Amino acid sequence: MKSLIARTFIQGALAVVVGSAHLSAEGFDRSVRAAPNFEPAIPRDEQDKAAEAKIAALTQKTGKRPNILWIVVDDMGYGDPGCYGGGAAIGAATPNMDKLAAGGLKLTSCYSQHTCTPTRSAILTGRLPVRTGLTRPILAGDTITKNPWDGEHSLAALLSEAGYYTLLTGKWHIGEPKGMRPHDVGFDEYYGYYPAQKEISQSKDERRYPDLVMNPERMKDFESIKPEDHLTHGFKGGETKQLTQIKTTEDMGRADKVLADFTISKIKEAAKGEKPFFIEHCFMKVHCDNFPNPDLAPLSAARYYYKEAIAEVDLHVGELIKALEEAGVAENTFVFFTSDNGPQMDGWPDSGYTPFRGAKGTTFEGGPRIPGIAYWPGMISPGRQSDGLFDLMDLFGVALNLGAVSTDKLPSDKYYDFIDQTSFLLIDDAESKREAIYYWWGSTLMACRMKEYKAHIKVVLPQSTHMHIDFATIQDVGLAPWLYNLYIDPKEQMPVGHRRNAWLATLGQKLKQHGATFKKFPAKNIGL
Repeated sequence: MKSLIARTFIQGALAVVVGSAHLSAEGFDRSVRAAPNFEPAIPRDEQDKAAEAKIAALTQKTGKRPNILWIVVDDMGYGDPGCYGGGAAIGAATPNMDKLAAGGLKLTSCYSQHTCTPTRSAILTGRLPVRTGLTRPILAGDTITKNPWDGEHSLAALLSEAGYYTLLTGKWHIGEPKGMRPHDVGFDEYYGYYPAQKEISQSKDERRYPDLVMNPERMKDFESIKPEDHLTHGFKGGETKQLTQIKTTEDMGRADKVLADFTISKIKEAAKGEKPFFIEHCFMKVHCDNFPNPDLAPLSAARYYYKEAIAEVDLHVGELIKALEEAGVAENTFVFFTSDNGPQMDGWPDSGYTPFRGAKGTTFEGGPRIPGIAYWPGMISPGRQSDGLFDLMDLFGVALNLGAVSTDKLPSDKYYDFIDQTSFLLIDDAESKREAIYYWWGSTLMACRMKEYKAHIKVVLPQSTHMHIDFATIQDVGLAPWLYNLYIDPKEQMPVGHRRNAWLATLGQKLKQHGATFKKFPAKNIGL
């Protein structure tokens, strides 16, 4: 095969490797583009019809559209739950996560973005973060040039318009200013904390941050830029209340119990109403810094704070599922359990486990490959497992389908990256409709996966152990893409492009096609 060194820059942000040799993609790339502004999908007509009939029968039986509950953990590694190889074996048993997986569909190739804000924005917009401008958290000192939510059609807004009660509980992390809060962008109600756990707790922890907490002058400066540290209760079109303030690390340790209790109360309340509900429950844990809940006995064998956090999350997952059962709506509620990205190894040992190379902040598998469990008694058969590709953005399409929201409501001048994977999740032996996963780091296109093959055109390389964010660099890969077969080399240690693989040019062509969507549908620049 001829050398693959031609490179096309799209809008100055995309570096796309294109093969000078040409291999036909026919028979390899099975995806079909239904409209210019939608991601191509693999046609699965028969399973789509079966899923449509299944949902129609349930809707006729219950008299309303299905409920939706997303459970999102913060920074949990692929290998933390027992059902993914962790659990009791690494010091923190996860019986409720394991029961969820045994009772539904466990996805082994489920993907997020490489870090928090990008993932959380992508699942609510159905669009890659580079398209919306939400490529990283908006931090103290940032001055954005425009509201990234302007012109976006959030899933919460679409479902609310379709008659759903919509609630986000817990961590938000997609903008604190007015106009960017959950109840400003479509949620009927919000109950939680805007920033990540560490952003709140760092001004309370004198042992870890003595140069801040024990220095009055610096604390005074910090107070002027610190993120909101109150529990916030907001209502669409109504008031926003600041409730209790996090004043100590013990308060931080109690936060997830408070949030879980609220979601449980809302599940019970909504179950009695006429509207279906869409609830996104976002844990504060297990994002470092973790603090144990002082009101709970030690929960893990390891006793380390991270392991205590995993065990507490598992406890609350069990409580949330029990609430659905006790409210009599478990059989009419689609549940999806996941993490917003891989473990933040920069906080080690206050961090999780992944069997893959890399971690949060990278586009090696350890960053975006995360647990994904679809659970729905009577609708998803228990004991299923699939390695079919699933991007968390696909939850956008699944929710639109369940809520009977037509994609015609989405503007034609914006490109949408989600794929409706409802039939993949609901039908026994169904296959994924997604042909490719694209890996981005901010506004830089890094890699592409098709089937078991993954090609890197840029990589994030740590300069020291566990330093995937604070001490890492982005590098070009050199003469040719680094191509891995993830089935024989899941740790991405030995490229095989010119020795044992014939698909290098095909993946290059797929990257080129993806990059070309930004010519017709330019990315939004919000000044980050």
